[in-house]
Amino acid sequence: MAEVHGFQTEVTKLLGLLAKSLYSNKEVFLRELVSNASDAIDKLRFVSITKPELAQDDPVFAIRVRADAEAGTLTISDNGIGMTLAEANEHLGTIAKSGTEEFMKKLSGEEQKDSQLIGQFGVGFYSSFIVADKVTVVSRAAGARPEEAVRWESEGAGTYTSENVTREERGTEITLHLKGEDKDFLTAWRLREAITKYSDHISTPVWLWEEKTPESEEKDGEKKPAVWEWVQVNDARALWTLPPKDVTDEQYKEFYKHLTHDYEDPLCWAHNRVEGEMEYTSLLYAPSTAPWDLYTRDKQHGLKLFVQRVFIMDDAEQFLPNYLRFVRGLVDTADLPLNVSRELLQESRITQKLKKALTKRTLDMFEKLSKDTEKYALFWKQFGNVLKEGPVEDWSNREAVMKLLRFASTKSGTAEENVSLADYVARMPEKQKPIYYLTASSYDAAASSPYLETFRKKGVEVLLMTQRIDEWMMQSLTEFDGHEFVPVTANDLKLGDLADKEEEEKREASAKESQGLVERMKKALGERVTDVRVTARLVDSPSCIVGRQDQMMTAQMRRMLEAAGQTVPEEKFVLEINPQHPLLVKAAAETDDARFAKWSDFILEQAMLADQGALKDPGAFVKLMNETARELGMEAT
Repeated sequence: MAEVHGFQTEVTKLLGLLAKSLYSNKEVFLRELVSNASDAIDKLRFVSITKPELAQDDPVFAIRVRADAEAGTLTISDNGIGMTLAEANEHLGTIAKSGTEEFMKKLSGEEQKDSQLIGQFGVGFYSSFIVADKVTVVSRAAGARPEEAVRWESEGAGTYTSENVTREERGTEITLHLKGEDKDFLTAWRLREAITKYSDHISTPVWLWEEKTPESEEKDGEKKPAVWEWVQVNDARALWTLPPKDVTDEQYKEFYKHLTHDYEDPLCWAHNRVEGEMEYTSLLYAPSTAPWDLYTRDKQHGLKLFVQRVFIMDDAEQFLPNYLRFVRGLVDTADLPLNVSRELLQESRITQKLKKALTKRTLDMFEKLSKDTEKYALFWKQFGNVLKEGPVEDWSNREAVMKLLRFASTKSGTAEENVSLADYVARMPEKQKPIYYLTASSYDAAASSPYLETFRKKGVEVLLMTQRIDEWMMQSLTEFDGHEFVPVTANDLKLGDLADKEEEEKREASAKESQGLVERMKKALGERVTDVRVTARLVDSPSCIVGRQDQMMTAQMRRMLEAAGQTVPEEKFVLEINPQHPLLVKAAAETDDARFAKWSDFILEQAMLADQGALKDPGAFVKLMNETARELGMEAT
């Protein structure tokens, strides 16, 4: 007797959405079901390498699609790996993926937006409910007895039934009871059109039950009865085995959707066949949108592995470094054994060679994409932060990855307008040698930083790095194309030939004239600072702080460590002052030591706030600011 089960909560919500789906191309359900059937056959083909008895009773693999107009049903069947009762309850009653919670969070309650997410998140089997008000699944696992088959059924209303039944054939049969408005999927021409559009590249033959057109309509004055037969409607050649010149862009896009269950077209792809020391074919894709589980730690990312066109495994992460985990695609090689395991892959010399080759091909693909400014901007927005892991993790490809990096700069104008390192170097003034950069918590904070003042005055571009990963990355980068990276907050700011001799003379003269002020401030601030000196980097601001040369932790790094719960050591700074600024002029004129100490505190706290973005005691600073305002004859607000 069939048992009634409740769907996982997330599935119930999803089915409610699917029941009133606003898909403009509903035929994607057929793509999903045919792809699932193809996957089931690929899995059995692999298992039967070591257990040939599992497939010997029905060795010719096929996917069959049959419509019954009278009954209003559409059936998709395969002779693949099949399912047991437990597997049917697990795989058809839950969204069996990590990150389900993240997926559900993205559902906004706006039907049009939410329906687009369905395809993007690849919910596969559940897409049946776009066109069906009831779905029946009958399946028998390879190696199971006929009476161990399972029947699963649901109307998509929160529950499903499942039970053991008898089925003579191995594999799975899915019957969709179509909604009234979707009965056009019962016509052969509509099904043929969808199958050839989405599934022509599948290596398993897809057979469609079609009416055969007789040579003549009548025989001996009587109308001939309709003759039906199975007709293969797909090309059934693995797309990656074809010469690239014989594959259209549309075919590449549809194969990507079949491979990944993604809803959107890929941004770019690279298809290569290599023969020689190694023999392999690779087809690599860059998605248009970052996967929703890109930063999920327990999620496996990787390529599909085929050995001599036999599917071996999904998510083979050994063929690309972790910073390229968003790349989708496959590799088919003749250099690995059919019974290779993940453990053997990890240790294999062939794997390491393939990884090196595939990494280079992927970076070359991105380099080519970067020539299209508009497309690369989309790519960078989605995957830029992941790509920034590359220079640290992949030393051998560091230069190639660095060429792909993009940053905002003082010449960008907006946070979205980015510059490559190569373009930055190309437009450097002749006297400039280092690449200057500033890390900050946001673009606005970086763009208004006092550390940029002397660079703006000299017309020198500064890279503005505002992502948390930038700080970590720059700890490992020393130079690009022979140009040293120098933070504008560096204690020993290297202006080199950019330093103006006349300005230097003025600064030295100012330093001498302000020696008394400097000494007074050192005394007033005591151990709160390690030094006070006249600045060479400020133009309009009164002061700034810089770390000691042996203390390389920036404000951004400090915030990152604190956010991670790390204990951050107390750090003291060098206070740089601009003696020409009115605040410093006012402080220098103060003869009362107590009031001068308050001026010194205010100038230091202001510099700390500009650099750190926060103060340990904001209330005390506000009070000090109000007192200073009164000294200047104004009220702070």
